[in-house]
Amino acid sequence: MKAIREVYGEALVELAKDNDKILVLDADLSGSTKSGMFGKAYPERFFNMGIAESNMVATAAGMASCGMIPFVNTFAVFLTTLGLISARGQVCYGNLNVKFGGAYCGMSDAFDGSTHHACEDIAVMRTLPNMRVLVPSDTASSKALTRVAVELEGPVYLRLSRDVYPDLYSEDEVFEPGKGKIVRDGTDVTVVACGILVHKALEAAEKLAEEGISVRVVDMLSIKPIDRELLVRCAEETGCIVSAEEHSIYGGLGSAVAEALADAGVPVPMQFVGIQDVFTESGPYAQLLAKYGIDAEGVAVAVRKALSKKK
Repeated sequence: MKAIREVYGEALVELAKDNDKILVLDADLSGSTKSGMFGKAYPERFFNMGIAESNMVATAAGMASCGMIPFVNTFAVFLTTLGLISARGQVCYGNLNVKFGGAYCGMSDAFDGSTHHACEDIAVMRTLPNMRVLVPSDTASSKALTRVAVELEGPVYLRLSRDVYPDLYSEDEVFEPGKGKIVRDGTDVTVVACGILVHKALEAAEKLAEEGISVRVVDMLSIKPIDRELLVRCAEETGCIVSAEEHSIYGGLGSAVAEALADAGVPVPMQFVGIQDVFTESGPYAQLLAKYGIDAEGVAVAVRKALSKKK
């Protein structure tokens, strides 16, 4: 097991061996984002832009307009707020081939508190036309989705945690753009999760099995576009849905799931596991997850509520 950000840094170095169009930019946080690995391997293709996120993204837009594949990197909260004006008006408006590495997503920069927590980034990025949003959940998916980002034409946002996640997939697992994966089957309820909440959902499923509740867990690696076909199938087969994310309950994975099911005309009971309408605090990461109800127990509570609504 390795930290998601570390795998991302290694993947950039590996991908650049066979693709000289890949460039990497960072806003003076390359030691934290691990883009510094790329800087050491390819110093002539690495650009430290300083603490100037909007300028960094605008520069990347210019590079992309010349046929390059720039990756811009900083903490997710800064990238999706301070870098937003250039992401929207230059990258997405021009449908330019810029990739966004949003590090330290959710509350993974635990002790630095709300100023450094990114709990709105999915909502921000998925509203931008032409932007894709991908969320890895382990080592293999982090490496694979970085490769997918290179292969896709146009803007891509990679939501990257600071933390180490347990392994879910083998190194040869195939990840299709726009698709989720069922990582545990079940018949009573489906938990659709992303990032660390996939692991919390699996923990909850084990606990709920002792109560006779059969939980299906979906790893929604692509939030935009979302896997509508898989969502509809799971809703029809299990009869209720729980979304689980380390993000605000507004505008993130849960909203995307609800929108997809409503558009498909598949009304099922649904519960949302995520951060409520609050700013998050500082503290140990595990304690923060528990405080805001986005741990295994929080998922289990939501599952029971969803099941109570089933006809």
